[in-house]
Amino acid sequence: MQPTTTMPILLIPGLASSARTYLPVVPALWRFGPVTIANHIRDDSMAAIARRILDEAPPRFALAGHSMGGYIAFEIIRQAPARVLRLALINTQARPDTPEASERRRHLVASSQTSGAQAVIDALWPNLVHPSRLNDAALKQLMQDMAADLGPDAFRMQQTAIMGRADSRPTLSTIACPTWVLTGDQDNVIPNSLSVEMADAIPGATLVVLPNCGHMSTNERPEAAGTALTEWLSG
Repeated sequence: MQPTTTMPILLIPGLASSARTYLPVVPALWRFGPVTIANHIRDDSMAAIARRILDEAPPRFALAGHSMGGYIAFEIIRQAPARVLRLALINTQARPDTPEASERRRHLVASSQTSGAQAVIDALWPNLVHPSRLNDAALKQLMQDMAADLGPDAFRMQQTAIMGRADSRPTLSTIACPTWVLTGDQDNVIPNSLSVEMADAIPGATLVVLPNCGHMSTNERPEAAGTALTEWLSG
């Protein structure tokens, strides 16, 4: 059944990811309304990234964010809650960075400046995907291509924004729009226990755990992720 009304859909990629991360699921979403993939590589704070995205976004929209995109989505909710009609939080968390995580980020930034995108993905790869996909050369190449789409300066700004992000847990209970929380059953970047934490704290939220899936849901399991996002928009 085709939807009788349309709803603009705004998708925000994650760290070191470009528009390519959502391309596998766009065909499942576009019949619900115009789909925009946000540019999140121009500022070095969550507040500034969110403001710029809001300036360019439709008046009201369904909002989905993957990983870092989820952190930006929380900031968008803080700045303009009435503009968000639906919310999907994909392989993300509400907690702030730990000192240990921030130190790892600084090392990755230094590596990207000297060795480029391939070195960054090589370092992240063992945790990025489900263990069954570790030898998937095409998927790894996609991750490297997306990191190269950004370049080292944008990667540095992203990491700076992530390190300075707010703790979103105190505001989870204030989210009033229909919300879905998606995660993989073996996300080794952001454990799905943190997705459970968000879903439990957001009123009426729906939790979806994709089987045989790691951190890169829309690229590892595009059909399952597309089905989940279609149900999110249909509900």
